[in-house]
Amino acid sequence: MTDAYVLDFVRSPRGKGSRRGALHGHGPVELVTGLQHALVDRTGLDAGRVEDVVLGCASQVDEQGANLARTATLLAGWGDRVPGVTLNRFCASGVDAVAQTAGRIRGGDLDLAVAGGVESVSRVPMFTDRGPLWADPATISAVGSVHMGIAADLNATLDGFTREQLDAYAVETHAKAAAAWDAGRYAGSVVPFTGPDGEPVTRDELVRPGTSAESLAQLPPAFAELGAQGQDALVAAAHPGVGPLRHEHTVGTSPALADGAALLLLGSRAAAEAAGLRARARVVASATAATDPVVMLTAGQQAVEAVLARAGLTAADVDVFEFAEAFAALCLRFRRDLDAGPDRLNPDGGTIAMGHAFGATGAILVGQCVAELEAREGRYGVAAVSGAAGLGVAVLVEREPA
Repeated sequence: MTDAYVLDFVRSPRGKGSRRGALHGHGPVELVTGLQHALVDRTGLDAGRVEDVVLGCASQVDEQGANLARTATLLAGWGDRVPGVTLNRFCASGVDAVAQTAGRIRGGDLDLAVAGGVESVSRVPMFTDRGPLWADPATISAVGSVHMGIAADLNATLDGFTREQLDAYAVETHAKAAAAWDAGRYAGSVVPFTGPDGEPVTRDELVRPGTSAESLAQLPPAFAELGAQGQDALVAAAHPGVGPLRHEHTVGTSPALADGAALLLLGSRAAAEAAGLRARARVVASATAATDPVVMLTAGQQAVEAVLARAGLTAADVDVFEFAEAFAALCLRFRRDLDAGPDRLNPDGGTIAMGHAFGATGAILVGQCVAELEAREGRYGVAAVSGAAGLGVAVLVEREPA
């Protein structure tokens, strides 16, 4: 068995997932090719030695269709012989791209590869693919599929989390993200892109440093109307014992939609040495999980628990958890169940503050996990994402000494 290592990590800043967003002028292929060029520039990589490019993307239609990974790799000038594949595990697509690629390296099928993800929500909006899970009433009824926000409110109801607790978590993550940006903790991985005014976009656009409990308290529930339109009835049919659903999440305690992309260079130790690069972290293990598609959003935490068990570790052994903030209630449960306080859970802020670019989010989290382990000289870190339909993926990494 060959160990798989993270050799480098680059990402775009995250822009608002709207036509007014800072990255709306860049198509998803352009976001990926820009990072491919940056990866070569900063590492001196011979791109022709890359044996595959694996990208996660949740809405594979229109500009994000037709195997975007292969398209981007051809346009980046990496040569005809570098393959590419695009996979979809909904919001967990990016972390799954890393997990699958690392597994192929460990198994000896690859020596050097790029894994990551991309999503341009402003150009290819959520649900654009019109899949049966979103658009076919018979499928929705048969599987009990609900909107992610309804699932978040269900989880808050099941765990008894209050509106005030959810708001407090959102205040915390915005403050941590703003402090991390001001301290330059993201500077080593973020590749600037040109904004609509011609100036470089160098920071995540969605962070609001002045977010307060008072400002969040003014926001109305985000999913109550959706619930009244039939989604609450789906929940009641699947979980009749829950009682009335409390709609506690707002746009302030939900992940902000974003445009973005991220790439990780992965390889064996022999590949790293041949390329003249240092192995930054070992990908120890990964795990996937699935759960009830109505409760839905607990699968990411289940994947974390599974990957720790697989590696013979406990939550206490982990220095950093980078857990996608798929609504505040899930983070409060994670913190409670795994005793992961603010210093270990998303220590530099998360997707509620900086944005959720579906296919890219998990890859961003893996890269950020490695960077944070290096900054604090920690040993183990876990990156994980909960996705639609009750899916979750987690990746466990171990920092290599400098």
